[in-house]
Amino acid sequence: MQALNWIDWAVLSATLFAIVAYGTWQTRGSKNVKDYLRGGNKSKWWTIGLSVMATQASAITFLSTPGQAFNDGMGFVQFYFGLPIAMVVICMVFIPLYHRLKVYTAYEFLESRFDLKTRTLTAILFLIQRGLAAGITIFAPAIILSVVLGWDLLTLNIAIGLLVIIYTVSGGTRAVNVTQKHQMVVIFIGMLVAFFLIVSKLPQDITFSKALHIAGASGKMEILDFSFNLNNRYTFWSGIIGGTFLMLSYFGTDQSQVQRYLSGRSIKEMQLGLIFNGLLKVPMQFFILLVGVMVFVFYQFNEAPVNFNPTATEVVLDSEYAEDFKKLQKEQQDIFNDKQKIIKSFIESKNENAAHYITLANEANNEVRNEAKLLIEKAAEAQNVKVESNDKDYVFIHFILNNLPRGLIGLLLAVILSAAMSSTASELNALGSTTTIDLYIRNSGEKTEEDKVKASRWFTFIWGILAIGVACVANLAENLIQLVNIIGSIFYGNVLGIFLLAFFFKFVKSNAVFVGALITQVLVIILYFLNEYEIINLPFLWLNFVGCIIVIAIACLLQSFSINRKELET
Repeated sequence: MQALNWIDWAVLSATLFAIVAYGTWQTRGSKNVKDYLRGGNKSKWWTIGLSVMATQASAITFLSTPGQAFNDGMGFVQFYFGLPIAMVVICMVFIPLYHRLKVYTAYEFLESRFDLKTRTLTAILFLIQRGLAAGITIFAPAIILSVVLGWDLLTLNIAIGLLVIIYTVSGGTRAVNVTQKHQMVVIFIGMLVAFFLIVSKLPQDITFSKALHIAGASGKMEILDFSFNLNNRYTFWSGIIGGTFLMLSYFGTDQSQVQRYLSGRSIKEMQLGLIFNGLLKVPMQFFILLVGVMVFVFYQFNEAPVNFNPTATEVVLDSEYAEDFKKLQKEQQDIFNDKQKIIKSFIESKNENAAHYITLANEANNEVRNEAKLLIEKAAEAQNVKVESNDKDYVFIHFILNNLPRGLIGLLLAVILSAAMSSTASELNALGSTTTIDLYIRNSGEKTEEDKVKASRWFTFIWGILAIGVACVANLAENLIQLVNIIGSIFYGNVLGIFLLAFFFKFVKSNAVFVGALITQVLVIILYFLNEYEIINLPFLWLNFVGCIIVIAIACLLQSFSINRKELET
């Protein structure tokens, strides 16, 4: 894997420095809480739309999603099918209410509808899940740079976290919004450049159309799955139902997103910003997945490593399993050579037999890669070292470092780091504001504007340090983008259910909601672990729907029992 040269360093450093410096300079001197937490309500719709998109599109999106497509194809796009539906509901229900109440956080509304303990519980649930997610968004790009630079993860987690803390603490919400516009421009340019370069690096006789045929024959272009099979994690139904509930909760009740559109000039600007995000987000995710599919096609004509994690390969080659691993490398090379003939036959004839043989060759290659993972795990255990055998998150970065020209490597790394910074900044900004407004100020009496801003800065800084701590102890899951969504799904359904009870179930009172939320959170965590240990079959996306339904059902039952008991006593 080639190291960065001075051109890449120059592009990477200049891009990141310009974004941080511009955001800090543009938003210096926020003296009141309205400016610091709501950006002075000056944001226009396109700033809101890009900021909302940048908050969700973390480094994990650009690091993990292409690897997801490389392994499993385009089906992951179904995860986002509920997004446009959620945007419409939020524009019609959530935004008018938040704007009318002039809230700083989403959870302020819950106190006026229920009571302080319900508001506090919901804010704490948000702080737990978003605090964990913030650590992972720092951890993801640190993995990349640890591979590129050979630095240890601890140093990188601290460096990336401190970089984000600088302008987030300095400028608050407006600093996040201002920098995210430029970060999204860098991201769009970088991914477009990557896509066209991948296609240009295919053999001359392989057009984009032929590349899609090869991907289709390999099972990578199966976008829609209408089955009700719960063994399939991503289906049309899990996307429409589970995805809608997840997106409703994320964009409607998660302060990291709510704070983005609360900075809008008016209801109309807020609504246009979210509709803009709803229209653009699904095509953007489709395109990023397509980049991953094109990387897969590229490696049909260029030899790929048995495992894309170079550290894992080094560990196994320095162990007693080195010879077994080399045999697998030779076996994969033979499969690759055979596949060249099969693909050539398929392109020339496009017959079903050739397509079938491509599928068989890919299955054989996957078996080799799985055997390699087992050897890596055995080698790591024998040497008592920690190494990740699952290499999905290394696929795209491996392609970038080994196949893109100088300068563009720096640009693509800037894309991934810009995404990490934008998402982490939004999270820290939201964590700081929620802690300040919902916990500190609400429970400590009247404060001056200066005290509120100072407290917000300190809490943002503290959450930044805690996020760095989470990043330092994080481990790679099967796939980083799945890990973030799993954490969200464990908490989001319950939080959304609390808000829906507040909006639509007027007879339900605070005690029923509070007890119902506590019971639901315990049940959802139990359901998640039962699924992990294969005792039940409930993919994580469905936890959003299940959690929401459970808390509503329990709260309604508890309230009904309470009413009936009072009637009996009367």
